[in-house]
Amino acid sequence: MTADLFLLSAHGAAATVEYAVAAETAGFGGVWLAEHHFIEYGRCPSATALAGVVLGRTHRLEVGTAACVLSNRHPVALGEEAALLDTVSGGRFRLGVGRGGPWVDLEVFGTGLRRFERGFPESLDVLLEWLSGTPSVSADGEFFAFRDVAVVPRPPRRLPVWVAATSTSTVDVAAARGLPLLLGVHDEPGPLLDRYGPSGAEHAVARLVALGDSRAQAERRLRRTLPRWLATTAGYVRIDGTSPPRRDLDAYIDHLLRISPIGPPSEVAAALADAGASRLLLMVEGFGDRRATLEQIDALAAEVLPLL
Repeated sequence: MTADLFLLSAHGAAATVEYAVAAETAGFGGVWLAEHHFIEYGRCPSATALAGVVLGRTHRLEVGTAACVLSNRHPVALGEEAALLDTVSGGRFRLGVGRGGPWVDLEVFGTGLRRFERGFPESLDVLLEWLSGTPSVSADGEFFAFRDVAVVPRPPRRLPVWVAATSTSTVDVAAARGLPLLLGVHDEPGPLLDRYGPSGAEHAVARLVALGDSRAQAERRLRRTLPRWLATTAGYVRIDGTSPPRRDLDAYIDHLLRISPIGPPSEVAAALADAGASRLLLMVEGFGDRRATLEQIDALAAEVLPLL
């Protein structure tokens, strides 16, 4: 089992870099960076750009994206960035991609709703071909059509790709290609992993973690800090102009706390061991500020990682 950090840039990109450097110093093997557009929930619009900074500031840390929004990007451009980051980091970059949502991003970047609704499998296949190690790639599909072009830089091996999934349809797309899943912090992983089926894929599950003297004490602290942060998820704007479904924030926080590893180190470690995946992504920004997050990173490395 591998335990990495999942950083949503809750306190800005500069803080995220600080957390990643602290994670390497503390003994973590990797960090994964979220990507969001036009919303305060996560202040990182390009996980690949931020990954480049983190890779340059660290020496052994693996750095992944969780996840680049493929519906907003050209798969060849993303493939070029991934291959470049893999090359300059000595193989420490990990690429996770997601379908995203029907947000205004699709209008701003010009990819459109049809690409979101129907184009994810084709986009993914073009990206996978680019990262396969082949010397050249062409395309003749519904969304991408271009002549044979050279892959530069050419990956020395097939680069791994993870797929963020919250729906069975996306799980099916990933399973058909043998790609491991990235499962979100609020999802119950069991049904989606069962849908995927038995395999040797290195699935990753994100979980909010918070250490405290007791579970009750950690929960009380999170109930003071989570509402303001999670309320920013209401900032999503749908491309069709309709309002997103209004989330019951109190019920969502109750659910999140119920499924999250929270409390003393031994209890957190035991809950993580039952998460159902070989790679865990620990969301550590829940206590609301930089100092508390840095303290959580050090404490998790010292008191929880040895138990895993």
